[in-house]
Amino acid sequence: MANPRKTFTTALKLLISIALVYFIFTKIDFTEVVNTLKKGNPLYLTAAVLLFSVSKILASIRLNAYFHQLGIPLSQKSNLKLYLLGMFYNLFLPGGIGGDAYKGYLIKKTFEVPTKRVVSVLALDRLSGLLLLFIYACGLLWVLEFELFNPYRWLFLILTPISVGTFFFLNKRFFQYVLPIFWKSVGYSALVQFAQLLCVLCIMKALSIEGNIIAYLVIFLVSSIVSVIPLTLGGLGSREVTFFYGAALLNLEESTSVGISVVFFLITALVSLTGIVFHFKNIKL
Repeated sequence: MANPRKTFTTALKLLISIALVYFIFTKIDFTEVVNTLKKGNPLYLTAAVLLFSVSKILASIRLNAYFHQLGIPLSQKSNLKLYLLGMFYNLFLPGGIGGDAYKGYLIKKTFEVPTKRVVSVLALDRLSGLLLLFIYACGLLWVLEFELFNPYRWLFLILTPISVGTFFFLNKRFFQYVLPIFWKSVGYSALVQFAQLLCVLCIMKALSIEGNIIAYLVIFLVSSIVSVIPLTLGGLGSREVTFFYGAALLNLEESTSVGISVVFFLITALVSLTGIVFHFKNIKL
């Protein structure tokens, strides 16, 4: 029997996603978005899919580094299968077993490792990714030529060492057992987010978007941070709202901005869907 609480949570997330998407398309001309998507260059879209896939492979390697630090002898091949299955659960079965919860359950079931430590490294893995999203956003905001942000350039510059120092302190204070791989995880996170930035650049090239590159990348990074908040299904709706209001703030074309968001979500869904294979096939760890 389905858990009533999980069913309610899923229904609520679905309603919020639908409401946000509906809201966005009452604010912009849907025909313009469709026309933007029709311009898609297959070659650049293929490159975008490949770069997004590379980012997820790197993210799985980062997570496995945490597992190995706990003494879990998980092969990268098994870990990648588990990672893809987790992506599939997170996006397509959010009301059932969540991706992170299932990974934690299977790791705990297979290997002798404290539950608290498994949960901790899953959280640290996410936080490491968020840290680099924030750092890249600060870096791009520092170089972005926009009058509203000019008085705060110094703030964007100093927030980077402050954020890294804070994350390092939290690791040292509460998670000593994974501190030796702190810089390795940060390095992998840098590569993960860089690959996704390249993915968005390819999406922009596919949609024949030439100008305001830095501004669109800033909006993407902010939308990626917002989409982590578990209010919608896979970030659907929240990412589009961020792209819409980000475009309005930075004097960009809203329909074009939302078009980038839609393509990125479709690529995410496509790659996540590959995890369905491991839903019907047991993963041997």
